[in-house]
Amino acid sequence: MGQEITEVLGRIDADAFAGLVQAFDDPDQRWFFSGQGRSGLVAQMGAMRFMHLGRTVHLVGEVSAPSIREGDALLIISGSGETPVSTGFARMAKAEGAKVVTLTHQPAGSLAGIADVTLHVPVEKSKQFGGSLFEQSCLILLDSIVLFMAQQIPDAHRLMLHRHTNLQ
Repeated sequence: MGQEITEVLGRIDADAFAGLVQAFDDPDQRWFFSGQGRSGLVAQMGAMRFMHLGRTVHLVGEVSAPSIREGDALLIISGSGETPVSTGFARMAKAEGAKVVTLTHQPAGSLAGIADVTLHVPVEKSKQFGGSLFEQSCLILLDSIVLFMAQQIPDAHRLMLHRHTNLQ
């Protein structure tokens, strides 16, 4: 598994990854995270980390998520890039004037065609079940962005720990 992840991450386009990092430049921008199935679980983990950084994040579909509007951003994780719910969310977000960002292994898919920023996660084949390699790679990529952003914040670890849940 580790070798597969290393190979996928080694094929990530550095300029595309820099574009993804840049999409998160505005610390005041509201972010909405989404994905279906296990990609949705990765989106939840990513949203949690961005919240730990102090960003305003919401999970699409949660009861406390407000409506998306102009100036907001939507991050969608979709391996196929064709998931009807995800492409529908992307179209709605664009119609409201929000930025759409996607991580997908189908850079020519419908979702990538809608998105303002697309990161191609080049999963070709895997010995693992289903989309496991894609999902694992997406989580590491999101954590890499969080790590980069944390390096720009004085005493980030202490601040992130303070925002970590204590109701557990």
